[in-house]
Amino acid sequence: MSKLNEDTRPLGSPKSWAATYGTHLAGQAAIDGADHMAITMEQKWGAGRLRLLVPVELRERFDKQRFRFNSAIWHGDLQELQTEAQRMITAWMALDRAAVAAGASELDPLVWEVAMQDGTVVALVRCPEDVSIVTQGRRMAVYTLDEIAVMLGNYREVVKVKDTFPGATVEAIRRTINDPLDGFRDGRRLDDTLNDEIPQIGA
Repeated sequence: MSKLNEDTRPLGSPKSWAATYGTHLAGQAAIDGADHMAITMEQKWGAGRLRLLVPVELRERFDKQRFRFNSAIWHGDLQELQTEAQRMITAWMALDRAAVAAGASELDPLVWEVAMQDGTVVALVRCPEDVSIVTQGRRMAVYTLDEIAVMLGNYREVVKVKDTFPGATVEAIRRTINDPLDGFRDGRRLDDTLNDEIPQIGA
């Protein structure tokens, strides 16, 4: 009689926070709390911007905490996940306090930002004159309401123009600072050896 193969999926361990319905709900509640804080901070400061407004030492600690939180989601038990989720909330609050103390400007209410799955930030503004108030420094695409109207009326052509001609009316601006966690697909601990190919800076 053959033995059943061990479940090697990241969440397949019997000790995983997602092992039962009850622990899954408890773990998801912790994740949702951390995600809600992240959304709140992005609405206040802009998508992907807050970590760039604080000193490098704090930014490093924040990124390491994001790493631990992501690791707990994929490999942790319920207690570890709940602990790291709460620490993630604390980390967001620390960045917020540091940015306020430094006198950083919050996201202008005339600019609406949303982060796409590939890390691109989409900024929506009313008119071309408002483009100047968009905070740059990230991989970003800026759209005016008139451009949104064109997209709704003729979606394929506008997207093709945007991809082909970065200087066209529909403006595409590349981000100069990449997210350092983008290259980490399945990290477990901060002291693990980085065996994956290291992405080139600015690529």
